[in-house]
Amino acid sequence: MDIVSFILYLIILVFSAILHEIAHGFVAEKLGDPTARLLGRLTLNPKPHIDPMMTLALPLILFLAGSPVIIGGAKPVPVDPFNLRDGRKDLALVSLAGPLTNLLLAIIAGILLKILTPSLFNQPFFLAILDGRTPSLLPMILQVNLLLAIFNLIPIPPLDGSKVFTLLLPEREANAYMSMGNMGMLILFLLLMFPLPGFSLPAIIGNIFNFLYSLFGL
Repeated sequence: MDIVSFILYLIILVFSAILHEIAHGFVAEKLGDPTARLLGRLTLNPKPHIDPMMTLALPLILFLAGSPVIIGGAKPVPVDPFNLRDGRKDLALVSLAGPLTNLLLAIIAGILLKILTPSLFNQPFFLAILDGRTPSLLPMILQVNLLLAIFNLIPIPPLDGSKVFTLLLPEREANAYMSMGNMGMLILFLLLMFPLPGFSLPAIIGNIFNFLYSLFGL
């Protein structure tokens, strides 16, 4: 990936991650917790969503390291589980809202790719708007959002998949598991940067991505 493609990729990643977080906050409010709205997080304005590490540094580090998987995220929206009507179950629903939003965006991009033909992409109108980069835009939206959905469903705290996974655990064990916090992010970073013999997280994510991408028939 060249630097121009990376910048376009990062812009798509940022706004896809923002929509991911807005979805968390929106569903949380529907289930009884208005914290995200009260703190001004239900907005498309990037400023309150930018996290220096997850939004900027992590994608850049992975890009410079030549990682086959470049991923990142926005600042997590605050959710107060004590405001939710059904505790861990509602928290799991709030958590699923983000990855499902990314999956929906990927599906929309995939449908548009099937509808809009290459000849249409080459029309002067499209070329003038996006400086000739239109053919890569929709595939990149599809790819970024598939990766975000897959990555966030990994059951390691504080990713969304961990909150779904805790539904399978007794409450005491679930609380202990979720207390991993920042340690979980360190584990994820190390697994992305330094695959273990016989276990490569980038390869696992890549295999799942390739399978889901193939379902679009592109």
